[in-house]
Amino acid sequence: MLQQTQVATVIDYYNRWMQKWPTLQALAQASLEEVNELWAGLGYYSRGKRLQEAARKVVSELAGRMPRTAEDLQKLLPGVGRYTAGAIASISYGQATGVVDGNVIRVLCRLRCIGADSSSPAVIDRLWDMANVLVDRSRPGDFNQALMELGATVCVPKAPLCGECPVKQHCRARRRVEKELAFASQKLFGKPVPVPDVEDCGVGGCPLCPPATEPWDSSLGVTNFPRKAAKKQPRVARTATCVLERRGCHGAPEYLIVQRPSSGLLAGLWEFPSLPLAQGLQEEKQREALADHLQAWTGWPVAAAGLRLIGEVVHIFSHIHQTYVVYSLPLDGDMTLDPALSPSRWVTEEEFHASAVSTAMKKVLKAHEKQRGESSPGKGSKRKRGAKQQGASSTRPGTQLSLRAFLRAPTSP
Repeated sequence: MLQQTQVATVIDYYNRWMQKWPTLQALAQASLEEVNELWAGLGYYSRGKRLQEAARKVVSELAGRMPRTAEDLQKLLPGVGRYTAGAIASISYGQATGVVDGNVIRVLCRLRCIGADSSSPAVIDRLWDMANVLVDRSRPGDFNQALMELGATVCVPKAPLCGECPVKQHCRARRRVEKELAFASQKLFGKPVPVPDVEDCGVGGCPLCPPATEPWDSSLGVTNFPRKAAKKQPRVARTATCVLERRGCHGAPEYLIVQRPSSGLLAGLWEFPSLPLAQGLQEEKQREALADHLQAWTGWPVAAAGLRLIGEVVHIFSHIHQTYVVYSLPLDGDMTLDPALSPSRWVTEEEFHASAVSTAMKKVLKAHEKQRGESSPGKGSKRKRGAKQQGASSTRPGTQLSLRAFLRAPTSP
């Protein structure tokens, strides 16, 4: 869960997960649908799927015994990469192996003045070599957690607390800042300027030095490191989405949701019927394309004019800038769907939020309800705000907690 996600976000998911599936055996018996439902909103959904696949493999093929070394963890368990394997092996089983995550990359790049692209294979391999050499042989788990904590709490991306750093005397980035200040002082007072150390010059084609096209920025200090390649712009995508709505047996609205394919983006999650759109398509053409898609999918005649435009909902995935063009279509009766098509079901609003739906689809439903509320003033707005406050977490959003606080057993109310 902590891969690509902050501790503050993970806490609630972690507690609910451990309460529902306290053992590998319990997780192995769960369905993927249950896993996706609990994981919904956490993002990177393949992590939950791989976690359950790993539990099933341990139970069914490894006699319930977890692999004990980083090499076996990475080789035998799906979804376990180099970092996860090193963390489990060192923290849980005491293997003297290093870990390299975003925090460790930052600490080591500053300690050793590594200015090349920190995501390049050459730099990553060198950082792993360093981590494996540095790790304490008698307490590898504590050392690795301390190194990650150092990056999370002291050697932070911006405004690092260099004065409080326990390894500042070994930090070459800090030493370089001090030399820069001394250099500036000597130049200011007309004193002779020494020739820079080869360590500082960045010449010779070293694969770890800053490239000549990106000179040292004195205003950044130690935050010159680590350096990353320019971030690739996310792919732009547009999708037409239709909120099909009917009145349930008790008069409450029900919505039709369909299940996505078992592979690819948001695999296995539920969504409103959707259709990818070509770029530059006019709204009239979008509406017609969606009507044709719904008609082919349901077998019912769907008039494009009957689709009501709600608006656009934007959601940013890690690599996709996704825009959902949202329409709604009220239905008078039930709809029988071809069982050979994607699985589908009618759900109430409460059932929708309890289902394995993405954050993007929750945004789509919120946009639909907002427009419905505007057309029916005074209905639903206070209830929705109250429900949000009731379910709010006591942890301030965005707060990066320590591992010690994260792993502390919850206190009784």
